[in-house]
Amino acid sequence: MTTGAAQLGSRWTTWVPLLAVIALVLGWGRELPGPAVAVVGLCLIGAVLAAVHHAEVIAHRVGEPFGSLVLAVAVTVIEVGLIVTLMAGGGEKASTYARDTVFAAVMITCNGIVGLSVLVGALRNRVAVFNAEGSGGALATVCTLATMTLVLPAFTTGHPGKEFTGDQLAFTAVASLCLYALFVGVQTVRHRDYFLPVPSEGGDCGPDEHAPPPDDRETWWSVALLLMALVAVVGNAKLVSPAIESGVESAGLPNAVVGVVIALLVLSPETLAAVRAARRDRMQTSLNLAYGSAIASIGLTIPSIALATIWLPGPLVLGEDATHMALLALTAVVSALTVVPGRATLLQGGVHLVLFAAFVFLSFSP
Repeated sequence: MTTGAAQLGSRWTTWVPLLAVIALVLGWGRELPGPAVAVVGLCLIGAVLAAVHHAEVIAHRVGEPFGSLVLAVAVTVIEVGLIVTLMAGGGEKASTYARDTVFAAVMITCNGIVGLSVLVGALRNRVAVFNAEGSGGALATVCTLATMTLVLPAFTTGHPGKEFTGDQLAFTAVASLCLYALFVGVQTVRHRDYFLPVPSEGGDCGPDEHAPPPDDRETWWSVALLLMALVAVVGNAKLVSPAIESGVESAGLPNAVVGVVIALLVLSPETLAAVRAARRDRMQTSLNLAYGSAIASIGLTIPSIALATIWLPGPLVLGEDATHMALLALTAVVSALTVVPGRATLLQGGVHLVLFAAFVFLSFSP
C-alpha cells in the first residue's frame, strides 16, 4: 500500500464505514434489542459523517457543480432504498411513506438547509451572496415538481382519495424524470457558470479553492468508501426503522412522523456539507446542495416509487392535506423573495428556520 493509501486507511472515515457494514451484516434479519439498536444507530451516524467526507473529496476532485450533484444523487439513492424497503413490509400504513418523506425532504432542504446556510453565511460576512440565475431556476424546478407530485393528487378526480390513476402516475413520473434531466443538463453543461460559487464581498471563495485536489488513488478510494457508507446507511436505517415505528406508535404520534425521521436521516449528509460550505464562503454550493437534493428527491424518487408500485402491495397516496399545502405555498413565496436578489441576510435565514420549525411542530402536533 502506498503512503497516501496508508494514511487514508488510518482515518476514521475509512474504518467507520467498515464497522457500519459489519453491524449491518450481523443485525440483518434479526429482531434487535435496545442496546443493539443503539449501537446500530451510532454506526449509522458514523456512516453518514463518513459519507459527507468522501463526497466532499470527490466533489473537490470533479469541481462544482458536479460535486453537489454527486452527493444529491447519492442521498436520493438512500431515500429510495429506505422508502421501498419500508413500503414493502409496512402494510396499509406505509401507503403515505413516499409522500411524507418527499414532502419532509422539500421542507428540510428549502427551509432547514437553506435557512442554516444563510444564517452561517450572513454571520460570517454580514451578507450571503450567491447567483440568483442558477438558484432561481433550481427553485422554480423544485416548486413545479412539488406541486405536480404532492398537490395535484389531492384535486384530481380520476381516483377516489388523494391518489393518481395509473395513467396520471405514469405521466407524473416521466415528467418528473424529464425535468430532473433538464435541470442536470443546465446545471452541468449549458449554464454551469450560474451554479459556481460567488466570491464574497471581502475575499475569495474559501481556503478549499486553493487546496490541491486529491490524486486519482485517493479519489477512487473515496468513491468505494462512499458507496460502502451509503449501503451502510440504507441498511442500518432499515434495522432501526422498527424501533422508530414502534416509538412513534407508542407515543401516539401521527404516522407522518416516520417520514420526517427518515428524511432527517437521509438528508443529514447534505445538511452538514451545506453548512460547511457556507462557513467557507461558498454559499452557492450550499444552495446547489439544498435545491439539488430537493429536485433529486422528487425527480428520482417519484419515478422509482411509481415503478415499484408494480409489485409493491397497497395504494400509493401522494396528495397532501391543506396544512402542508399552505406550508408549501408559503415556502415557495419566501424562497423566491430570498433567491431573487442574489443576496440574503440573517433575517431571511431566520424566516426559513421558523418555517422549518413550524413544519416539524405541526408534524408532531397536526
